[in-house]
Amino acid sequence: MKTTVIIPTYNEAENIRKLIPILLELSIENLHILVVDDNSRDNTGKIADEFAGQTNRVKVLHRHGKLGLGTAYIQGFQIALDAGSDAVIQMDADFSHPPHKIPELIEQIAHYDLVIGSRYVAGGNVDTEWAAWRKALSAFGNTYARTILSIKTRDITGGFRIFRADTLRKMPIQDVRSNGYIYQVEMTYIASKMGFSIGEIPIYFAEREWGDSKMSFKIQAEAALRTWKLLWDYRNLEPLND
Repeated sequence: MKTTVIIPTYNEAENIRKLIPILLELSIENLHILVVDDNSRDNTGKIADEFAGQTNRVKVLHRHGKLGLGTAYIQGFQIALDAGSDAVIQMDADFSHPPHKIPELIEQIAHYDLVIGSRYVAGGNVDTEWAAWRKALSAFGNTYARTILSIKTRDITGGFRIFRADTLRKMPIQDVRSNGYIYQVEMTYIASKMGFSIGEIPIYFAEREWGDSKMSFKIQAEAALRTWKLLWDYRNLEPLND
């Protein structure tokens, strides 16, 4: 099975330099990496290019500006599908998503259409050094979206996930408009409404060690408001018959 890991980046030089070798060293046959760089100012794209020059298992998509998380994944999906990937993994560059859990994601995608690395199932957790208010805010944001959209999946905001290629081909991904972290919610909602099976594996979500967080008040506000809009946008989306 060919699996492609898509990693969106913006100013992640320290992280991408460390992450790519770790991924390449995983004992996974036919694992490929696609870095989608939004014109980073710290040479992230150039560092990724250096790895791409050393192995055909690494590819880099250079975009002309900071175009957002959602569009990075949508473009990345299309490239991965066109290259014949059987499964596609979403992963942050900042080590908040544990690379050692990738084999488990790949193992579980044999049983589901979508598998999410979950902070909110038994065995999962967020960084133990987070302040109580931050843990509460993270949990509230997830519960808020789950409640409004009536989704049983425990971690619908989690960004560490794997899709079957056939699942992505059937989803209306070109219609996805969310471009911050609400993108994760939109994709989960679409999959749920279409009747795709969604599994979860526990992960420990660690705080980044290098670089700056991309989370902002604007992104949080977009997520809160757009969650309601998703109800309207996908009101006519029906489960697949097959």
